[in-house]
Amino acid sequence: MAQINSLCIYCGSRIGTNPAHRTLAVDVGKGVAKRGWTLVYGGGGIGLMTVAADAALAAGGKVVGVIPTHLADAEIRHVGLSELLLTESMHERKAAMFDRADAFAVLPGGLGTLDEFFEILTWRQIGLHDKPVIVVDNDKYWAPLEQLVDQVVNEGFASDTAHRLFSVVDGVEALFEALAAAPDPITGSRPDRL
Repeated sequence: MAQINSLCIYCGSRIGTNPAHRTLAVDVGKGVAKRGWTLVYGGGGIGLMTVAADAALAAGGKVVGVIPTHLADAEIRHVGLSELLLTESMHERKAAMFDRADAFAVLPGGLGTLDEFFEILTWRQIGLHDKPVIVVDNDKYWAPLEQLVDQVVNEGFASDTAHRLFSVVDGVEALFEALAAAPDPITGSRPDRL
């Protein structure tokens, strides 16, 4: 089983319209703290990302935020974190979040969340890592994403092994169960060919 000490979450810089997503973010933050893990996230002081960070902090957890300098004010950087890293670019932000994480969870979010998901997924596809990537399909929010990946495979732009690059679960308990059951990442391994 994978040794998890830190979980990177990708999620919205907005709260969204469905209260169930806020509840999910709280439960993920609390769950990370309860396990003694570090929560790694985008460092903002707004949206679902802050809800998760605040829940982890309130439960006694450690939270590391990573934010580019140009977004630090725009996203109202979180000032109460265990650690806040400032980067020069979005690319450096994503790389720093990757370096600090043992696994990734994708909660509901917008275009930035999709960007982060597809980049980390692509890195896994080309063999740069083998860390668990888990999409939390809260209230069927990510059902269209699953359909999109199906479309890409069905149209021949990815092999059917693309489905093995990530897991989809339907709630917070399923997320932590999937992380507990994830195999150890194989350093330097190359997943099935593209």
